[in-house]
Amino acid sequence: MRSIQQLPDLLINQIAAGEVVERPASVLKELLENAVDAGGRSIEVQLEQGGVRRIRVSDDGCGIPPAELPLALARHATSKIASLDDLEHVGTMGFRGEALAAIAGVTRLVITSRAHGESHAWKIEGGRREAQPAALTEGTVVDVADLYYNTPARRKFLKTDATEYAHCDEAFRRIALAHPDLAMKLAHNGRVTHRLAIGDAARRIRALMGDDFVEQARAIEANAGPLRLHGMASQPAYSRSSRDAQYFFVNGRFVRDKLISHALREAYADILHGSRHPAFVLFLELDPSAVDVNVHPAKIEVRFRESRAIHQFVLHALRRTLAGGAAAAPASGLGARPALPADALPPFAGDAWTSDRPLPAGQARLAMDSASRSYFEFAAVARGDATRAGPAMPAVDPTESPPLGFALAQLHGIYVLAQNAEGLVLVDMHAAHERILYERLKTVLDGLPAVQRLLIPAVFGASAREMATAEAHHDSLQSMGFEVAAAGPAELAVRSVPALLARASVDELMHALLEELHDFPASQVVAARRNELLATMACHGAVRANRQLTIPEMNALLRDMEHTERADQCNHGRPTWTRLSLAELDRFFMRGQ
Repeated sequence: MRSIQQLPDLLINQIAAGEVVERPASVLKELLENAVDAGGRSIEVQLEQGGVRRIRVSDDGCGIPPAELPLALARHATSKIASLDDLEHVGTMGFRGEALAAIAGVTRLVITSRAHGESHAWKIEGGRREAQPAALTEGTVVDVADLYYNTPARRKFLKTDATEYAHCDEAFRRIALAHPDLAMKLAHNGRVTHRLAIGDAARRIRALMGDDFVEQARAIEANAGPLRLHGMASQPAYSRSSRDAQYFFVNGRFVRDKLISHALREAYADILHGSRHPAFVLFLELDPSAVDVNVHPAKIEVRFRESRAIHQFVLHALRRTLAGGAAAAPASGLGARPALPADALPPFAGDAWTSDRPLPAGQARLAMDSASRSYFEFAAVARGDATRAGPAMPAVDPTESPPLGFALAQLHGIYVLAQNAEGLVLVDMHAAHERILYERLKTVLDGLPAVQRLLIPAVFGASAREMATAEAHHDSLQSMGFEVAAAGPAELAVRSVPALLARASVDELMHALLEELHDFPASQVVAARRNELLATMACHGAVRANRQLTIPEMNALLRDMEHTERADQCNHGRPTWTRLSLAELDRFFMRGQ
């Protein structure tokens, strides 16, 4: 064993660089954070060969006095904190005092700075102890060249210039999104790739995330005491195959936190397909003393002092925003219209269908009444009003177009075509009805579910595995409204079902449910897999393709969508409706051109 000895400063910095300087993007992140802390109004970044050859960051901030330039390159020297109390209330991007020293240990670094009030600028090179006079109008320029020039083994781990530039671009985006009050510019090999003017958060998000994201996102603004969450989160229709468009900031600092990630996944759980990922730019603001940012040298991890409260706040704020359906996010021109009453179903009362359009061929008014009555009774039971009978429902004034408008026709037995004040609305009737049933089933199962007893039990053939599953999960099935018992060695009899699913195909529904329940402990079903089971039930209970709906039935479906949370997506994350505005139709047919 060698004797214990003090390591030289250069070796110490090179060891520290292993944590702080992973790649050029790590260097850029640290330099950008220092530039933000300098308090200027603009930052410019110039890269060469993906940042491996050169990273140059200039700002017009307060600058560094010449006497402090040597300290800027010393380990654990910083102007950001001076005590433990400062560390517990840190409000700056940087604070550890390690980055510049570590960067100087593995690069050729030069800092040129002109502090406010100085007659000229000063510069210092990594490895030197004295500053020299230099020329600079204002602020600070940090020039970093030849990353890992003195540690060639580390340099071999770097990727291609294009890959390293992509990481640098991402680091730039994170800082730019968090600080729209700064003008920012990024150039690579002499070509400008980003030029961002000072503006508000919405303008900066549009510039970096694109028009498609902004048009498919919902604005979030939630406050709870000292907590505030704001920004934009995409609707499920804008889902992506990777997490490359997810930005979450805590007090202006980009973070990746397991607690926050779980809250975000839970918020999208009911409306997004499992293999897809949402896009969002969200900002959480709270008292700096309530979050510990001194967890990792890269400062990308944080620790919340009240983690459970933060999780619930983010989860419920995002859920409330995403829960609004067609009525909560109406098209332009419909926003001022008051919401429909919660029990308003179709614009139809008795024989008084208020549309002046002719009835579709083969649908006499009497036949329409007969076909509609069963739907209205079904909808009444779904709302817990089993005493309501017949189609006498509150009428909606047809001159006041609701968000999804009024039905016109059914297309290929799959889509409902409707007209609203904006233009044409197309609805996937199975997907929409599936979401409606799912949300109602969730509400019903919070208490005692309404049960529909079958006059004649539904008996169907079952495999040995299904027979065993039905017996093992008897209590879980009963809690959901199913009364199931063996009717023979290979037969099951269903004597009651949830009232919401009274018209579903019982044997198909039970086969699907028993398949879901197999391989899962009976004691955990309701608590852990409740929503998955309800989604299966809703899917089998929803109206199927090629089912011919009458005009009143279609309108009833549209009204139900407007009063159902998360009605914009089915249980699998697919959109349930879309809209073509009159302006879009006019452009397509070149009207007025």
